[in-house]
Amino acid sequence: MDIAVETVTDIVFRLRAIAVKEGNTDPDSGSNPIDDGSTDVLISGTDDATEEEVRGMIAGLDDDARAELLALLYIGRGDMEPEEWGDAVRFAREREAAGDGAVKELLGAPDSGDLLEEGLDALGLSPELPQA
Repeated sequence: MDIAVETVTDIVFRLRAIAVKEGNTDPDSGSNPIDDGSTDVLISGTDDATEEEVRGMIAGLDDDARAELLALLYIGRGDMEPEEWGDAVRFAREREAAGDGAVKELLGAPDSGDLLEEGLDALGLSPELPQA
């Protein structure tokens, strides 16, 4: 595997940070957080760069690394087995070439961080990740 495990770990961490956020639950907030029960704490705002960071990180990877990231997702999701790594990477390259990008697929799956970690585990490449 050419993509660095540390890179995957960083992407997993950021995907989990995105996954715990929720929609705007307090649209007319202007009050003190103590008064409104801190409902805005896990809400994405205009100054939140986590999703944009993930997009930038994935876009900054070379074609091979993006394909391997998607292959990890497929293995973690159970679409393919670890023994099919080469096939998973080829399939991911085909998806990338067809315009179904890694960014879209990873941000579209609500549990993509967990699935990437499971893919690493299946390949015996499990780093220590902070638990969400």
